[in-house]
Amino acid sequence: MTSLLFQGIEDRYNGITVDSEKEPCEGDVFIHKLSESLKTWSEQKKRCIWFKINIKDAAWVPVLANEGFDFHHSRDSFVMMYKWLPTDTRPNLPPACHTNLGVGGIVLNRTNQLLVVIENHFIEFPHWKLPGGYVERGEDIKDAAIREVKEETGVNTEFDSLVTFRHTHNAMFGNSDIYAIVILKATSETITKSDLEIKDCKWMDIEEYLNHPDVFECNKFIIRQALDLKKRNIKLSLNKSTITLGKLSRDMTSLVMEDL
Repeated sequence: MTSLLFQGIEDRYNGITVDSEKEPCEGDVFIHKLSESLKTWSEQKKRCIWFKINIKDAAWVPVLANEGFDFHHSRDSFVMMYKWLPTDTRPNLPPACHTNLGVGGIVLNRTNQLLVVIENHFIEFPHWKLPGGYVERGEDIKDAAIREVKEETGVNTEFDSLVTFRHTHNAMFGNSDIYAIVILKATSETITKSDLEIKDCKWMDIEEYLNHPDVFECNKFIIRQALDLKKRNIKLSLNKSTITLGKLSRDMTSLVMEDL
């Protein structure tokens, strides 16, 4: 027998999350079931009601919108909608993801040359830049740098040091943007560039890069910062540890400055 109410999963903030894949429902049954569930949740003084709607259940979206649900965030195969039930307070919710995290690698070989690339699709102003890209969910910054360099250039590397962060706003999708720059040691030097992403790739003398007309000034500044840290024998390590908060365990990456 089909339940008259959505069960959902209760969260630690006295909210409920319903997943359309776990509790499928069709047509008019959905409208009635939603209405009865909302009445019950209101009586139980639940706070935020979340619906995770798989793309195959997209017909739920206009029904939820008509019941006062709003959009919060989406991924490739689902959209998350919410309704705040308390009438005496405003929604107290974490914002949807609003910051992109990218990483660039200062890759140095045995002769202290710099690995640089020109992207395929940056047609407005082709320029020599550091290899790199976006950090994926659940991926550490230094692992992302190593992966992106390998994907774009075919060069194998290992992490050496963090250099700096750049933080800007109004980037792609209106998001803020954080760009982390790390120093990587090349463990191979043969270049096999990605034809999909990279137009050109080569090893370049650092002085040539710092004086090249087709290099952005911010990139030159970053290289000077890296050279200054190296000159002062300062290394910024990224150390990973696990912290425990009650029953929850979280991996944490911390920045540690070392005098070499």
